Amino acid sequence: WFSALRDIGSANGAEAKKAAIEQLIEVLVLLEDAFVKCSKGKPFFGGNQIGFLDIAFGSYLGWLRVTEKINEVKLLDEVKTPGLLKWAERFCADAAVKDVMPETDKLAKLRASAPPSS
Repeated sequence: WFSALRDIGSANGAEAKKAAIEQLIEVLVLLEDAFVKCSKGKPFFGGNQIGFLDIAFGSYLGWLRVTEKINEVKLLDEVKTPGLLKWAERFCADAAVKDVMPETDKLAKLRASAPPSS
C-alpha cells in the first residue's frame, strides 16, 4: 500500500495522478477487508488495544492525510473504507498516539520543502 501512496506523489500529469489515486483506493479497499477480518469487530487490527499492525499502518496516516489534502481527495471515507476511517479516528485519539501524531499542515510544508525523489 505504501508504494501506491508514493506513486501519487511521483505521478506526472493529471491522468497519471488520477490513476495512482484510483490504485491507492483499490488497495485501501483491500486493507478495509483485512481490517474487518483481523479485528473481528474490535477497535484495532489485533483486538481491543493498539498492536503491531496498527502501528505499522498508523505510522503512515499523517502522509495519507497530506496526500488527501494536496490532491483534494478523501482516501478513507464512510462508503468504501468505513472501518478504516473509524479505526484511524480511534488510533489518532488513543493516549499513546495523540501527542505524537504529526499535524497534517506541518507535514505538508515538510513535503513541499523536500527535494524531489528519483
